[in-house]
Amino acid sequence: MFKVLISDSMSTVAQEIFKKQNIETEIKTGLSEKEIINIISEYEALIVRSATKVTKNIIIAGKKLKVIGRAGAGVDNIDVVTAKEKNILVMNTPGGNTNATAEHTLALILSLLRKVPYSNDTTHKGKWEKKNIKGSELSNKTLGIVGFGNVAIRLSNLVKGFNMNILAYSKSLSSRQEEFPDIKNVSFDELITTSDIISFHCKATPDGKPLINKEHYKKMKPTTVIINAARGNIVDENDLNNALNNNLIAGAAIDVYSKEPAKENILFNNPKVILTPHIAASTTEASIVVAEMIANQICKFLLKGVKINTV
Repeated sequence: MFKVLISDSMSTVAQEIFKKQNIETEIKTGLSEKEIINIISEYEALIVRSATKVTKNIIIAGKKLKVIGRAGAGVDNIDVVTAKEKNILVMNTPGGNTNATAEHTLALILSLLRKVPYSNDTTHKGKWEKKNIKGSELSNKTLGIVGFGNVAIRLSNLVKGFNMNILAYSKSLSSRQEEFPDIKNVSFDELITTSDIISFHCKATPDGKPLINKEHYKKMKPTTVIINAARGNIVDENDLNNALNNNLIAGAAIDVYSKEPAKENILFNNPKVILTPHIAASTTEASIVVAEMIANQICKFLLKGVKINTV
């Protein structure tokens, strides 16, 4: 009988699927790297979300490990190179949390432009600041989307009802332009100089360097806001903090960080930033979908050798 270790919190639907296929599952969350290393040799499969860091040492210790499943899209927390060297399959669930992430991004955009967190905080404190709080509308604003995968496409569909102009910077969009006639594919420089809202929906750069730097902020409108619900190292937090403090841009909303869990961060003390703890993909609906997807994919691989959504 195959054994699967689930090391992050996940919908019970995954266990139910494995049980029907006579695959044993054990749920052990919150384990340290050392604790996982001590037990991983018992399992043919490991399932994680974003909390568990599947390091080189964990992979090497997995003597029976055949597959690592990521219930979600990003695999930054998995040492994919070592996994491939050890002939261990890595698979994810692209599309499973697309809607959740796109909706969260839109929520962050609206919260920034309508100053929702500040309004909520001051009203709770008994301060009636109606005259001092004036937001901005999305209508006729320009949204610049960096990257054009599943989340970006869903976001572009969501904002169409707001009568927004949509720009995108994406190499893949060039060959698919006929599918998206309302979206203008532009250079990165044109996107950052003309957009009112810049939202990142792309992978981290191959060298791990930030996609934008302090020189880019100088080209942006002083009213521009930035959203990052993609990868923490896309935006340099120090450069962003300085740009906000120097009024080069108006605000930012961040869901992902250079170091997670983010117990300390330079942006924590900046009132121009809305912060959420990497929850863009965290909805009841999405958690069920990704758990179901990864469980079915692993079952098909272990029992039939079928490879789905491999990285």
